[in-house]
Amino acid sequence: MLKIHSVDTFGTHDGPGIRLVLFLQGCNFCCAYCHNPDTINSQGGQNYSQQQIINLLEEQRPYFSSGGGLTVSGGEPLLQAKELIGLFKKAKKLGFNVVLDTNGSLRTKEARELMALADLLIFDLKQLDNKKHQDLTGASNAAVLKNIQERNASGKPFWLRQVLVSDLTDDPEDLKKLGIFCNKLSGLERLEILPYHILGVRKYQELGRVYQLPNTKPTTQKQLMAAKKILRKLIINQDIL
Repeated sequence: MLKIHSVDTFGTHDGPGIRLVLFLQGCNFCCAYCHNPDTINSQGGQNYSQQQIINLLEEQRPYFSSGGGLTVSGGEPLLQAKELIGLFKKAKKLGFNVVLDTNGSLRTKEARELMALADLLIFDLKQLDNKKHQDLTGASNAAVLKNIQERNASGKPFWLRQVLVSDLTDDPEDLKKLGIFCNKLSGLERLEILPYHILGVRKYQELGRVYQLPNTKPTTQKQLMAAKKILRKLIINQDIL
């Protein structure tokens, strides 16, 4: 059984085409800007069997003609890798495209097998600098970078995502390092720079938790364009969105 926080039956931002998106329960990071703190605790969520999910996919098959399919996101899906391996194998056998959206922080046998099964991997790279990554998430990015490099060496496609947060991920020197890093990744199809927002603050209040960035403002369009301008000077063959 899979622990699932929520299901989006018409996702358009989590991989190509229209997608069935599963947001799994449980995460091993505590990101300062997390907008879904209710997904962190592994004890929440609802139980879904692999067959229940396959049934949902079959119901939506007519919508997947434009390259859509199944995306599994989080929380952190690698925490439930063993169960997901079976789901991915069944979905792929039935002809469904499968995408894994992950922080890439685990390198267990099951986690690596699951990542290898994905038709597309989306890595949520919180920070390239390890010290800043630890400050931001409470964990090292060593395994993340190894998994990105391993995916790149496999020749299979992947995307990177990073949230642009004032004073945390928007330093021009950090962005230059990110651009240089991405330009060396031949398998990278897309780099997405996402604007920081405060839509999840209310959830912290409802959970009785303290939000770690109370004074941080949402990313402006000007900040977003400035960051992308730096990256476009350094990244040659990949899309930057």
